[in-house]
Amino acid sequence: MGEMPVTEMLKPTVDAPIVGAAPEGATDRESASRAVREMFTAIAPRYDLLNHLLSANVDKLWWRRTARAFSAILSQPNAQVLDLCCGTGDMAFALRRQGATARITGADFSHTMLVLASAKTSAASLMKNRPVKWIEADALSLPFPDESFDLVTSAFGFRNLADYDAGLREIRRVLHPGGEVGILECSEPNGLLGKFYDVYFKSVLPKIGGWISGSKSAYSYLPASVARFPAPPEMQARMQNAGFREVSWTPYTFGIAGLFRGKR
Repeated sequence: MGEMPVTEMLKPTVDAPIVGAAPEGATDRESASRAVREMFTAIAPRYDLLNHLLSANVDKLWWRRTARAFSAILSQPNAQVLDLCCGTGDMAFALRRQGATARITGADFSHTMLVLASAKTSAASLMKNRPVKWIEADALSLPFPDESFDLVTSAFGFRNLADYDAGLREIRRVLHPGGEVGILECSEPNGLLGKFYDVYFKSVLPKIGGWISGSKSAYSYLPASVARFPAPPEMQARMQNAGFREVSWTPYTFGIAGLFRGKR
């Protein structure tokens, strides 16, 4: 089913052009970041509903599978874990379920998303003994010392960074030597499935998402952001160039999504 890790001996890129999120109207890194923040703040009230609806609840499987991939780290007593671009917290909650003693921090630059994540924490019984800590922060300028974490994850948020390479360098900075990164992201599958997916993602999804959320532009941005995101070989090369080793990509659900992994 094409679900085995894909690890390639890729030559790290040198002088690669800056690539990052590019919402309509954004002209530089700052305006792109601002536009993304405003967009996610606007759709926050319907964010969870639409994620589950538009993915047919497969997103929950992807979060759980990603958390299981890092069970060795999460099972370590007091492992320090950062979930970056955490949104309303679903990836962080999956990490918590996998690692009962890990110290998990969720970071996002949308205050509204973090308010929703905090509310979900209060309602979850498994969070009472060791709740997730939520911090409002920019992924390109994290408020943490060097070598603070054993694991950094990001689920469906990394592609919204205004500079992917700068984001990778910042992740590496806050990881302990030997620490791991896991970036779960959408991708564009190949073949016949890719053709059906393309029609759904670019035509059906924006209409449904725009109707329910009230923001047509946000759900038009979504397929554009996936198309703009580096293909797995390029993303792996960028990770290597940022200083990660043992880089791999594991496709999920025939390549609709996939997990990028690497070690500092």
